[in-house]
Amino acid sequence: MAWDEWEQLKTEALAKQSAHMQLNHLVPDGGGGGGGGGRSAWGDLKVSQTDLAAVGKAAHELFENFGLYSDHARISSMKAAGGLESEGFALGAALDHVAEHWVGQVQTLLDACAHISNHLRFTKNQHAADDTYIAGTLSSISALDEGFDHRKDD
Repeated sequence: MAWDEWEQLKTEALAKQSAHMQLNHLVPDGGGGGGGGGRSAWGDLKVSQTDLAAVGKAAHELFENFGLYSDHARISSMKAAGGLESEGFALGAALDHVAEHWVGQVQTLLDACAHISNHLRFTKNQHAADDTYIAGTLSSISALDEGFDHRKDD
């Protein structure tokens, strides 16, 4: 391969890479629908602990309920597929195929819900532990400050 060809391939690859959308990135000229100034059209994104708790709760509830109800749907579909196949309908095999793939799709959704719920619970607990640590550190600094103040007064 000639050196010029190698350089051309690198340039093309770089052009393709830069053409991909990047999340958490603002075009330097302020483009992207934000009206300039480096901010989006919606201003700064803010979320409260209450909002995060609601998302975590919804993910947990979806995990519990969808797991139960999706299993009922899978079992019913497999029974229907068996009945159709026993009657000689080709649709039975197709329905069985869908029911089998349903299991993988359900598991993917349940894994995502568990991940969201667990991550938000972990984050909340970690922030609480951080707050406790910081409060302890600051209170010990206050005690040291009092000692210095007491010594200055002597």
